[in-house]
Amino acid sequence: MHAHRLYQNPIQLPRAPCGSRSIRQSEIGEGRLCLEKHPSLPIKKLRRRLLLEFMGFIPSVLYALPAVAAPMFEMKEPEVIRTSKLPDGVRFQEIVEGEGPEAHDGDLVEVNYVCRRSNGYFVHSTVDQFSGESMPILLPLDENQIIKGLKEILIGMKVGGKRRGLIPPSVGYINENLKPIPDEFGPQRSLLSHAKEPLIFEVQLLKVL
Repeated sequence: MHAHRLYQNPIQLPRAPCGSRSIRQSEIGEGRLCLEKHPSLPIKKLRRRLLLEFMGFIPSVLYALPAVAAPMFEMKEPEVIRTSKLPDGVRFQEIVEGEGPEAHDGDLVEVNYVCRRSNGYFVHSTVDQFSGESMPILLPLDENQIIKGLKEILIGMKVGGKRRGLIPPSVGYINENLKPIPDEFGPQRSLLSHAKEPLIFEVQLLKVL
């Protein structure tokens, strides 16, 4: 008997106002329809809330980050590392600014370096990749003896400093006699095989002699 009454009078779940359609179907239009059926609702607040939800904003976020609510006409990211560009196309970054003596044209310097292709692939280095042992080399800051692009990166550096530079092939290994170049035949051939493409040098100045 009770079961019969239960099926005759099923439980009625409360229906959401304005139908069961989601806000995705023209939220602002739905809000206007709600207002027509429920004139007692605060019109301005409801329209504003629906508009914010439609745009993907949450009022609490706007309160916490007021800059989001205002248009930002000039939004520039701060430069963490400044990049310098030279007339011949060499670009370099000052990774660490040294505090020792400064290198000048014609000086003899001691450096460690890592050479990579522009896509990041390793080519050669004075620092062993596995043991970390370094074998610094001496370079004269003379473009007749070393690649011009590397000379330009080294000039102005101070001992203890580190720079990373992109060297175009026009100021790179324009002939096989220019330093730095590995002593071993295999690494030497590998380096020269990439002589016609831009190379990245990360160099650390150890001494000015």
